Amino acid sequence: MFNLIYRKFGNRVQAKDDVLSGLTVALALVPEAVAFAIIAGVTPIIGLYAAFIICLVTAVMGGRPGMISGATGALAVIMVSLVILGNEKGEALGLGPDMGTQYLFATVILMGIIQLGCGVLKLGRFVRLIPQPVMFGFVNGLAIVIFEAQFPMFTESPTTPESSWLVGNDMYLMLGLVFLTMGIIHFLPKLTTQLPSSLVAIVSISCLVIGLNLDTLVVKDMASIGGALPSLVTFTIPFNWETLQFIAPFAFILAAVGLIESLMTLTLIDELTETRGNSTRECLGQGAANVITGFFGGMGGCAMIGQSIINIRSGGRGRLSGIAAGIFLLCFILFASSLIERIPLAALTGVMFMVVIGTFEWSSLRILRKIPKTDAFVIILVSAITVISHNLALAVITGVIVSALGFAWKSAQHIHRSNEMRKDGTKVYFLHGPLFFGSITDFTQGFDPAEDPDEVIVDMMDSRVWDHSGLEAIHKLGARYKAAGKSIKLQHISGNCSALLKKAGSMIDVIVLPDDPSYHVANLIKSDRMPSART
Repeated sequence: MFNLIYRKFGNRVQAKDDVLSGLTVALALVPEAVAFAIIAGVTPIIGLYAAFIICLVTAVMGGRPGMISGATGALAVIMVSLVILGNEKGEALGLGPDMGTQYLFATVILMGIIQLGCGVLKLGRFVRLIPQPVMFGFVNGLAIVIFEAQFPMFTESPTTPESSWLVGNDMYLMLGLVFLTMGIIHFLPKLTTQLPSSLVAIVSISCLVIGLNLDTLVVKDMASIGGALPSLVTFTIPFNWETLQFIAPFAFILAAVGLIESLMTLTLIDELTETRGNSTRECLGQGAANVITGFFGGMGGCAMIGQSIINIRSGGRGRLSGIAAGIFLLCFILFASSLIERIPLAALTGVMFMVVIGTFEWSSLRILRKIPKTDAFVIILVSAITVISHNLALAVITGVIVSALGFAWKSAQHIHRSNEMRKDGTKVYFLHGPLFFGSITDFTQGFDPAEDPDEVIVDMMDSRVWDHSGLEAIHKLGARYKAAGKSIKLQHISGNCSALLKKAGSMIDVIVLPDDPSYHVANLIKSDRMPSART
C-alpha cells in the first residue's frame, strides 16, 4: 500500500523542499519585518508578530500555495501616518501619547473585515481585467522598490534615517560578502539542487563571518528579535462612531493596497509555477489573517513578492512551505533569537538582490519598441508611480485606467459606414464597428437628415451598441430625423442590442424592424440583405 501511494503521489510530495524553503524564507522575513515595523512607527516585535501570523494563516487558508505573506512596505508607508495621528488623538482624549498602536490594531481588524467582504462578493476575480503591461509595470516597479529598500543596509545604522554610508574597509567587506552571497545563489544550482541555494548562501556567509570574526553589520544591529508568544490586545481606545470615522479611511486604503498586491503576486506566482490560484479564497485568507493579527498585536500585511520569489526559487510549492516559514519565524522569536541576530545583513541583502534580478521583467525592456506605444507608456507609467509613491493600488488603478482609455480610443476609430439607395427611394446606411461613448461623435456626424429621403434604414448587422451613450446617440439621431419630418428605422440588430433597446423603452425614439427568425450573420453578405440599387 505504501509503495502504491508513493508511486501515485510521491512526485507531488515535496516535504523536504517545502521545509527547507520555509526556513530560507523565515530568515529573509526577519530584517524585512523589522524594517517595515520601524517605517510604520511601531516596535520591531509588532512587525515580527504580523509576519508570523499572516504567513501562517494565509498558508493554511489562502488561495495560492507557495505564496508568502507578511508585513510589507507598501502598507507600512500608509500606517506611519495612522500611528502618528493615533498618538495625537489618544493624547487629546487623555488616554496617553502611545495610543497610535491601538488605533493601528483596530484599523488592521477593520481592514481584514473589508477584505473578507471582498472575498464573499468574489471581487478578486476582477484581477483578470488587469492588462499585461500593467503587470509588467507592477513587477518592474516593485523590483526597483525592493532594490532601494536594501540601501540602508550599507549605512552605519540601517534603522536610522539618513545615516552615514559605510566607508573604507567596512564598505568593501559589505560589498564583498554581498557579491559572494549572490555568487553562491547563482552557481550552486549548477552543481546541485538538493538544497536551496539561498539557504546555503546564508549559512555559509554566517559561518564565514562568525568563524573569522569579521566586523560587519548583523541582524542585531537592526533590533533584537526576541520575544514571547503574542497575546490578545487589551484595547483602551473607545469603540464608537468617532473612532470608526477615524480608522475607516485608512482601513479601506490598506485593504485595497493589500488585496491588489496579493492578487498581483498571485498572478505572478501562477505564471512562474504554471498553475492557477484561487483569487476569491486568497481574499478570504488575507482578510482572516489580518483580523487575527489585529487582535494579537500585529501590524497587518499582505503578500510579499520578494519572499514569494525566494520560496518558489528554493523549491517551495505547497502550503507546507508557508506553514514552515511561519513556524520557524515563531521559533526564532521564542528560542533562537540570539543565533538569528548573528546572521550578517550582507547575506540577507545578497539574497534580496538576487530576488530583484529574478523579479524584474527584463523582457519588457526588449519589447518596448515592438509593442503599441500605449502599452509601452503604461509599463513605464506604472513602474514610475510604484517607485515614486510606493502606492501599489494607485499605480495599478492608474495603469488600468490608461489602458482602458487607450483601448476605447482605438475601438472608437473602427466605426465607419457605407450607404446605398433602394429602388423605392429608401436610403440604407450600413454601420460597421462598436457604438459606445468613444465613437458616438463619428457616428452622429455621418448622417444628414436635411438631405436624406423620407425613409432611412440603419443596418446594424456589423455593429453593436455597448453602453448608454450608444443608446442616447441613437435616440438623438431619431429625434433629428423626426424634427425634419422623416423616419429612421434600425434593422438587423444583435440580440444584446435588442435587449438594450427593449429595456430603454420610450427613451429611444426610433423604430426597430423585425428580423427573420432564421437570420444568421455568418450566412449573409451585404447584397443578400435587400434588393437595392446602389448609388
